[in-house]
Amino acid sequence: MTVEQTPPWWTSAVVYQIYPRSFADSDGDGIGDLNGITAKLDHLVRLGVDVVWLSPVYASPQADNGYDISDYQDIDPVFGTLADFDRLLAEVHARGMKLIMDLVVNHTSDEHPWFVESRSSKDNPKREWYWWRPPREGFRAGEPGAEPTNWESFFSGPTWTLDEASGEYYLHLFDRKQPDLNWENPQVRQAVYAMMRWWLDRGVDGFRMDVINVIAKDPDLPDGAITGTSGLGNGYPHYGTRPRVHDFLQEMHREVFEGRDGQYLTVGEMPGVTWEQARLFTDPARREVDMVFQFEHVALDHGPGGKFDPKPLRLRDLKASLGRWQTALRDVGWNSLYWNNHDQARVVSRFGDDKRFWRESATALATVLHLHRGTPYVYQGEEIGMTNASFTGLADLRDVESLNHYRHAVAAGTPPETVLDGIHRMGRDNARTPVQWDASPQAGFTTGTPWIAVNPNHTWLNAQAQYDDPNSVFNHYRRLIGLRHTLPVVALGDFHMLLADHPHIYAYQRELDGTRLLVVANLCDSEQSAELDWPDAEVVLSNTGELRRENGKITLGPWEAHVLVK
Repeated sequence: MTVEQTPPWWTSAVVYQIYPRSFADSDGDGIGDLNGITAKLDHLVRLGVDVVWLSPVYASPQADNGYDISDYQDIDPVFGTLADFDRLLAEVHARGMKLIMDLVVNHTSDEHPWFVESRSSKDNPKREWYWWRPPREGFRAGEPGAEPTNWESFFSGPTWTLDEASGEYYLHLFDRKQPDLNWENPQVRQAVYAMMRWWLDRGVDGFRMDVINVIAKDPDLPDGAITGTSGLGNGYPHYGTRPRVHDFLQEMHREVFEGRDGQYLTVGEMPGVTWEQARLFTDPARREVDMVFQFEHVALDHGPGGKFDPKPLRLRDLKASLGRWQTALRDVGWNSLYWNNHDQARVVSRFGDDKRFWRESATALATVLHLHRGTPYVYQGEEIGMTNASFTGLADLRDVESLNHYRHAVAAGTPPETVLDGIHRMGRDNARTPVQWDASPQAGFTTGTPWIAVNPNHTWLNAQAQYDDPNSVFNHYRRLIGLRHTLPVVALGDFHMLLADHPHIYAYQRELDGTRLLVVANLCDSEQSAELDWPDAEVVLSNTGELRRENGKITLGPWEAHVLVK
């Protein structure tokens, strides 16, 4: 195989996401930190992952837990120092792993010096670094409806906040403390690229790019179609995956990565991206990003009222969605594979059965995901089957998205208990409870009072209890990751969905150079059967034991999953 034909290293890699605030606390202040991560790196070595993705640790007022950055080239004191970061990076590299940073450049904090300057006067040189607009024609600043456009924020309410001093509004697609950068301004882009080069010079191995497909706004900022009950409009067509974003990402590649020695990973988080668009973003010849995070499959259980109005997942819909992405990116580009991250409820509670079949459903869902063609992402705690939290009320919540949603939904007339039920099931805080290391008080996460409550089930659901149990969720993840490292068919094989219309069994085949791999799993809590004839195949991984097959038919117990090779 020539150098040109050698597959990129990340085709056989597995990425582990760390949400630093909730991973491990080294100093007893109740908040996870960099030294806590360093102390737990051997857990990742034991698991077998190749890349650590670090959610933001930059200086921040923490309005959105670090996704509101006030200094891109410093570490927030709550997480440690640059020296602590350098030590962590050295220890990651010493263990043969890579580290990628979270790149949050659609917006900054309103406390970033760039924005402080921008809002200081209308004629400040940095005024055009952000999106400033006067009130809508015919309205006075501050009047209802005076916002320059009718767009609704991702975090509820309008996307515009009035600056009293200047009488103008600034744009924020997220929280009011997260003003959007104006990427049409070349000075903004050059400042971002310089910052990225600074981190690469420091030794990091790439970037996960936060909501990177919304950086290119239509400069006319037109109103959006009114949706839902808020009376606000959907601005996404005017900022989501617009043609200019390809120009920006290609320029970023030229300015930051081209000609630089090293093996870097770039993954773009892209809400609303389609597979047609993903083919463009991930086509290696276009030099934009290596892979994207798409959201199609994690929106399948959203009801008519959106994310906080969940409905049951239909497995046929999931198979159709994931299968479509496998087919679409087969000949160009690359898939990312994930169930969980810091923005999603825990998959074993969401798509599995965290009561009667906790271990079986956690391992079945892992099996189905990991052996698709693409790069798998494991979110902290997923590898031990962590579940949704057991919040009792509003006081337990910390997430700005959930708190804003509660306020707006109750004000609009939705019963509080209905709103809380949706938050309990789908809120981001479910993913943010501390990692459960052991059965001790606070789950071994901290010696102090944690910033958000530890899940009470840590007394039995924890890493320490699983390390030496060959049947544990943790060791199943280890074996799955091992298959990707040792079987080329897992990394590079063609994908073919089987039993596409079966309502409960998820099955597919991978094939490469005469080796065939079959994945079959029953994703429900009752016994299921199907016609599937693989008589000579060897079972290389199972979450329950013996596979029952007879006369060209397989029978699977609740949440039973097997991987076969021939």
